[in-house]
Amino acid sequence: MVYVNMPLGSTHGWGVLGKNLALELGRLEPVRIINEPFPLSAIGDALEYHELLRLSLPAEEAAMLLAGNGSRLLDGPLLQGVGGERLLPRRPQLRSKMTFGYCVFENNLLHPAWIENGRRCFRKLVAGSTWCAGVLTEAGLDGVEAVPHGVDPLIFRPAADENHGREFFADKFVVFSGGKFELRKGQDVVIRAYKVLQERHADAMLVNAWNNPWPATLETMRNSRLIRFAPRRGSFVDAINQILADNGIDPQRVITCPLQLNLAMARIYRNTDVGVFPNRCEGGTNLVMMEYMACGRPVIAVNTTGHADIVTSSNALVIGTKGETVVRGADGAPVARWPEPDLEDAIDKLEWAYQNRDKMRELGEQAGRELAVRTWSKTAQAFQKIIHETAGS
Repeated sequence: MVYVNMPLGSTHGWGVLGKNLALELGRLEPVRIINEPFPLSAIGDALEYHELLRLSLPAEEAAMLLAGNGSRLLDGPLLQGVGGERLLPRRPQLRSKMTFGYCVFENNLLHPAWIENGRRCFRKLVAGSTWCAGVLTEAGLDGVEAVPHGVDPLIFRPAADENHGREFFADKFVVFSGGKFELRKGQDVVIRAYKVLQERHADAMLVNAWNNPWPATLETMRNSRLIRFAPRRGSFVDAINQILADNGIDPQRVITCPLQLNLAMARIYRNTDVGVFPNRCEGGTNLVMMEYMACGRPVIAVNTTGHADIVTSSNALVIGTKGETVVRGADGAPVARWPEPDLEDAIDKLEWAYQNRDKMRELGEQAGRELAVRTWSKTAQAFQKIIHETAGS
């Protein structure tokens, strides 16, 4: 029996990851999810929801374990999410003889005490990207392995029709940008690059999916030297549209998507021409970018940090980097160093994409072929292998 304690959902990265990993592991061997109650609305799909319920411990038993009542030791391996660089379990009150942590973090200047947390709390840490695993290894943690994220090939796949799934805005050149709005994700670079394209070409249009429910990360955009960031009151969609207007983006040529269920995103992707991902840092392999590429859509992206596992010169237009961004904590001390995407190169690559749409379509087709094999099933198989090999060692 493998126990799983990870977020479950369909509107944010950790939830999509936890949901799909639990479902796919459950197809390989006995699994029991230990989680707080979750509603159908969080999952979005009734069949997935009821399968997750079937895999879950009874509510009373899960509540007792999550409350930390008693000293029960789980009778099988435990897989937990680790959402930060301090390398602490998501639910430390859950106890097993063999706990595995799946970690994704971006603040890469690690304290020795955090590495000791990783040694003390986990039999093995698994990172969401080769870059993330390398940060841990360089900091002195042994035995770290990397398991990239996956995509659902039943949802995110190239369209079979002659229009490549395009239903809307066929007379426009539509740029897509996704991921929660924050400095790390690089939407300030997107705004500056798109503004140049907008001024050059009347048929340019921007579709963004930038919802960010976490104010602390949203506020990091105040540190951008590229855009004016002065959000005002209103809905998140209103705030983003105000920021875009403040930076010279024509509101008549923008669609800002409200929060969407994961399964609804494929239709949005297929109705755009190119995705732009100048992300300063990704601890994982960037689910939004992977899903976009899996739909056979071409991307302009950096191939640094977690992107390096996915982005190559054969499946994308690669944005170069120029220097680095130093991220500081509340006390002013550095907490991370990230490669800085080259804005001018991003502008040039976006213009090239506009002028070379047939070649971009070829890049998108190659991306679709490569991402077709990066499924959640493969991710689960990799975890199964690590769990069994570790148990047998």
